[in-house]
Amino acid sequence: MVKQAIAPTLKEKGYKVVVREFSDYVQPNMALANGSIDANLFQHTLYFDKFTADKGLKLSKLIVVPTAGMGFYSRKINSLDALKKGDIITLSNDPTNLARGLRFLQSLGLITIKDNIDPTKASERDIASNPKGLVFKPLEAAQLPRTLDGVTGALVNGNFAVAAGLDLSSAIKQEHLDENLKNIIAVRSEDADKPFAKDIVEAVKSPAYRAVIDDPKEYL
Repeated sequence: MVKQAIAPTLKEKGYKVVVREFSDYVQPNMALANGSIDANLFQHTLYFDKFTADKGLKLSKLIVVPTAGMGFYSRKINSLDALKKGDIITLSNDPTNLARGLRFLQSLGLITIKDNIDPTKASERDIASNPKGLVFKPLEAAQLPRTLDGVTGALVNGNFAVAAGLDLSSAIKQEHLDENLKNIIAVRSEDADKPFAKDIVEAVKSPAYRAVIDDPKEYL
């Protein structure tokens, strides 16, 4: 989304934009905090709030961006009804998105989560029932699209699906995206009111950004 929708608008304003891609959910916030980058776009509010609190980082949410949700993708089946015992499903291994993936699976009727736990903190140990006997394999989120040739299904966040060239409409199922699961742009707290931050907000609110969100395949 940064390359396709935000960078062009910022370049028109005279900024030099360098996009760095990361392979996990830890490095982007640490790089932002230490000054290696000036903004990041990869995480939702739930993850941001927990990570920055745990690490004591002075980062701020700049704006919530229109976001493609998590999808259940497969190259082996076309319906959840085709799932069978032993089928492997990959999902994100960071705690916040692991819990999110499990809640998504529960909403699809594939598992149930124990009643006596906080569903936003659920892990594989908190699965109460798994009637189809599926096998869940948590991995780094960026790796999930690459697992599709070897597993039955993968729960892929929208940003990684777009980055991997997946057609969002090809997902067997898409999650209902709550506001606190939409992606945000984050900056260092000291930079939140600087001109570049305000120009990023303007870029996200522009028709050009909406066009990319509405049809990302046209901009890959």
